[in-house]
Amino acid sequence: MAKALSLDLRRRVADAIEHGLSCRQAAERFGVSASSAIRWLDRLKRQGGDRKSGRIEAEADFLLGAVAETPDITLVELREKLQARGVSVGVGTLWRFFDRRRITFKKSRRMPPSSNAAT
Repeated sequence: MAKALSLDLRRRVADAIEHGLSCRQAAERFGVSASSAIRWLDRLKRQGGDRKSGRIEAEADFLLGAVAETPDITLVELREKLQARGVSVGVGTLWRFFDRRRITFKKSRRMPPSSNAAT
């Protein structure tokens, strides 16, 4: 059974194509078949990712300012503030926005644990 070619080789072929070589030229340059080069490029283009982050990133100053003003604000409240500005996003989109910046919203304990609780 044939061994799969490395991911590094696949990326180099795709990069060569994106920098101006045709699929056949890139395939010949790296010693792979033209159909493999075409297939790899197609797979890389179809891979997922956050394609709409530009909309939320445009509101970065507003969002970070709202969090600085009210540190215990919820994502739902932030979503409502954005909707009032005419920007419609989901809670998941907001979560990913803050996750990219390593900003977390942790619940704080209302009361310390009881010292006479059974352990």
